[in-house]
Amino acid sequence: MKERLLSVIDGFRGRRLLVLADLVADEFVAGRIQRVSREAPVLILQYDGADVRLGGGANAVHNIRTLGGAPLPFGIVGDDGHGRKLRELMQSLKIQTGSVLTERGYVTPVKTRILAGAAHSTKQQVVRIDKATHLAKRSGSRALLLQKLRAFRGRVDGVLVSDYGFGLLTPGLVQAAIAFARRRKVPVTVDSRFGLLAFRGMTAVTPNEPEVEEALGVTIGHDRRALEAAGKTLLRKLQVQAALITRGSHGMALFEPGRPPLHIPIHGTDQVADVTGAGDTVIATFTLALAAGATPAEASLLSNYAGGIVVMKNGTATASADELRAAVRG
Repeated sequence: MKERLLSVIDGFRGRRLLVLADLVADEFVAGRIQRVSREAPVLILQYDGADVRLGGGANAVHNIRTLGGAPLPFGIVGDDGHGRKLRELMQSLKIQTGSVLTERGYVTPVKTRILAGAAHSTKQQVVRIDKATHLAKRSGSRALLLQKLRAFRGRVDGVLVSDYGFGLLTPGLVQAAIAFARRRKVPVTVDSRFGLLAFRGMTAVTPNEPEVEEALGVTIGHDRRALEAAGKTLLRKLQVQAALITRGSHGMALFEPGRPPLHIPIHGTDQVADVTGAGDTVIATFTLALAAGATPAEASLLSNYAGGIVVMKNGTATASADELRAAVRG
């Protein structure tokens, strides 16, 4: 199995994945704790610096790139500083941005995390500020993306859909992406934060446990029977070939029609540094592995390794092919 997984990782190189995604700016503002304010019972931070990273679906794009794949992002940003920054970051990684459209009036989604700590200590997240935004129902850019998707004639080895709920991924657009992948006979995966049951017929989904509980109206917790019932329900409702449920410190569970569930323990320690963006890493690795010819079980094992790598890093992070090889060998 180890040699097989290493072979799949080698197969990542050059695999082209079309990524239809909500593109998000993850902003980190760090400061050193000075004292308690006289104005209110809050800490005063001495500003140390800020950092903007590729977040949301853009983080999945970034992970595909660091794993050796060739992502083709299809998404929308606003005509603002954060939108320009996302485009600049992708271009610095030699990622094609010809299908990243700018729409006037739309505000690029931003998640700002305030990190605080004493000097020479690891900064901890104390608050997150989300810039609420939603793409208009009659967005011209969404219509143009649909046209570009239907007209695309380049080589594609897989399709990844990342829906963070910012209005781009309507059921019609996602179903068009699924139909596109099926015509090309390539795998298509969907990760939807709030609309898990809105789509049908993809190859696989990779929801986390709370998303499954919310979608199905169930409570899983530590009940393995409830987990397995939920997995079987997802397979039936979504008509997928695989459902990989991520469970945080409890690892992952893979469900496939006609096969017993595969329960995968967490890779590494459960004393994680930061879970920000780990789900993006999981679906990027899973989709890339399927595109490279892996079975869902092999793709799940590699995704588990990749997720274990990124949660030991601070902030929105990625896993590299070399890190993944080292984890498999270890």
